[in-house]
Amino acid sequence: MASASPSPTPNPDAMRYALDVTLDGTLNVGSAEAAVGNPFASAVFAAGGVRSVFGVNDFVTVTRLPGAAWEPITAAVQAAAADHL
Repeated sequence: MASASPSPTPNPDAMRYALDVTLDGTLNVGSAEAAVGNPFASAVFAAGGVRSVFGVNDFVTVTRLPGAAWEPITAAVQAAAADHL
């Protein structure tokens, strides 16, 4: 079970999540449709308000749609990390 710890970035619409595991390869998903087949990315997009998910090594960066709340996105990233990483 992996964990994801959020930290802000210079971009107010992007949040970096430090993982306690290393990703296998690079994750670069720009839409919910493109996330099909990737359980982690699909779960993050299911929170709503997500524009893209990028991950490499031991972190994931999520970019939200302008005005979307971070709370449900962060909850989805943390749950997806625990369930799928």
